[in-house]
Amino acid sequence: MAIKVEVFSTNSCPHCPAAIDAAQVAKDKMGDAIDVDVIKIDESEENRQKAINYQIMAVPTIVIDGEVAFVGAPNDADLIEKLESL
Repeated sequence: MAIKVEVFSTNSCPHCPAAIDAAQVAKDKMGDAIDVDVIKIDESEENRQKAINYQIMAVPTIVIDGEVAFVGAPNDADLIEKLESL
């Protein structure tokens, strides 16, 4: 089963593109081993509620398999290392 990676972001966040890019690099490297979902919390009430459920207070935040793993944008290597350790 693929590891679920959720990147919580907003459209106005200056650091969110780096987190999204790191997740994409990880996806490119790991392929079908991970499933990446970018969740823009400012685009729908459903997305905002997901962030509340994880008690996310800042973006970008990366959730891996239901657990907050990174607050802020990790570098590609740190994210890949975390994913490979699972």
